[in-house]
Amino acid sequence: MTTWRIVAALAAVALVVVYAVGSGIWVSANPGWYAGLTRPSWQPPDAVFGLIWPYNFIALAVVGVIVAQRASPGQVGVWLGVALASVVCALSWAYQFYVPHHLTASAVALAGAAALTAVLVALTWTVTRGGALALVPYVIWVGLATSLAFGYARLNS
Repeated sequence: MTTWRIVAALAAVALVVVYAVGSGIWVSANPGWYAGLTRPSWQPPDAVFGLIWPYNFIALAVVGVIVAQRASPGQVGVWLGVALASVVCALSWAYQFYVPHHLTASAVALAGAAALTAVLVALTWTVTRGGALALVPYVIWVGLATSLAFGYARLNS
């Protein structure tokens, strides 16, 4: 693998690590506050969150490495740019929701992440169909999370 592909693969993995660590810090910032919120009726059980997030993070990292190995430099750059924008939106959701408790702003940020994640899946499809399919649970989850975020905003604002 060439040097630029190694750097791109490391960038994809680093992006996912920052995503996982950053969201983990903010999500655990104020657990008592979160426990007191009225939850939307369609929220899955807490155990589902513990199963889906590790899968999502692993899938994103693995797919990022595959894209870095197989795609053209331009495709890799676009993929990383969209992934970065999606992660920024997702981290903005985590911060807005759990730190200053701006529920509507957090929902809007997550809607941005959901839209960008759909673009990421489409970009991945042009490089690796298997990788795109591996990201389908993530795009579904972010869509569900967006509906939950708007539900929390409606029920608790």
